[in-house]
Amino acid sequence: MSTRSLVAYLTEVGVIAESSCPAVGPLDAVAGRYVEYLVSQRGLTPRSVAHYEVAARLFAEEIGVGEDRSLASVTAAEVSRFVVDFCARPVKMSPRELVSCLRSFLRFCHLEGLTPTALVGAVPSYASWRQASLPRALPPAQTARLLASCDRRTRRGRRDYAVLVCLSRLGLRAGEVAALGLDDIDWRAGEVVVHGKGPRVERLPLPVDVGEAIAGYLQRGRPDAPGREVFVRMIAPLVALSSPGVTWVVYDACNRAGLPRVGAHTLRHSAASDMLRAGANLTEIGQVLRHRRPGTTAIYAKVDHHTLDILARPWPGSLA
Repeated sequence: MSTRSLVAYLTEVGVIAESSCPAVGPLDAVAGRYVEYLVSQRGLTPRSVAHYEVAARLFAEEIGVGEDRSLASVTAAEVSRFVVDFCARPVKMSPRELVSCLRSFLRFCHLEGLTPTALVGAVPSYASWRQASLPRALPPAQTARLLASCDRRTRRGRRDYAVLVCLSRLGLRAGEVAALGLDDIDWRAGEVVVHGKGPRVERLPLPVDVGEAIAGYLQRGRPDAPGREVFVRMIAPLVALSSPGVTWVVYDACNRAGLPRVGAHTLRHSAASDMLRAGANLTEIGQVLRHRRPGTTAIYAKVDHHTLDILARPWPGSLA
C-alpha cells in the first residue's frame, strides 16, 4: 500500500486529523481501490500487492492520467506504445513482470467501469521460451554435503539443518519455510500445513527424517522467541526468519561445503529430481510441489533420462 493510501485510511478512521492529510488525487483513489481488489479478491501478499501497484502507477503516470485526464480516455494504441517504450528501457521491474501486472490492472479497470472497453488485449506479449531451460538441481551427493556441513551440536547448526531438510525433502519454497508455524505441524497425524502462494493452504505428509530434524531444533535449538513461527533468528531481534533469511541459510551451507552458491529454489528442483529418480511420475511430483498446472511440472521430463532413452530413436547411419 502506498503512503498516500495509508494516510487516507488513517484519516478515514480518525487516527490522524484531516487537516494534516495531503489531498488524495484521482490516481491515488484508483490505486487505493486497486490495492483493496488485490487483497480481497486476488488474495495477494503485501509484497506482491506493492509490486502490482508500482506497475499501475508507472502506466497511469506515463500516459498522463490525473486531474485533467481519466482512464476512460486511454486508447489501445497508448497501452501498446507504453509497453514497447518500457521494454526498451526497463526500470524497477522486468518486461515480463510489467506485462503481467499491467494486464491485471487493465482487467480491474474494466471490471470497475473505469475503461469502457477491455484493453487487456492491447498489451503485447513478451518473448518467452517456456520450458527452454533445464531445472537446476543439485546431485544427491552435493545435497548430502550441504546437510553434512551443518554442525548439529550447535543451535544454529540444528536450525540450518532443519531448514535445509524442509527445502530438499519437502520441496518447500523459501517463503513457505519462513511462514511455517508451530501450529502447522500435526505430530500425531504426521502432517504439516503449508502456506503457499497467495491464500493457498495445503497439507503434506511429514516424513520421519523431516520431523526428526524439526523436533531436534525445537527441543535444543530454537530460542525462546515470543512468536509462533518455527524458524527464528539466532541473534536479536528474535523474530521469524524471513524468506531472504532462508536463502542465506542455503548460501552459508554452500560456503561451508565448498560448493558454488545456489538459491533455496534449487533445492526444490533437487527434491523433484530425487523423486523422479525414485520412480515417481510427473503427476505425483506436481502434487508434492503443489503445482496448479501440469505444464509447470512438465519441465522435469527433461531430466528423466531413463524414459528419454526409451523414446530416443537411433541416429541414421550410427551402426554403419
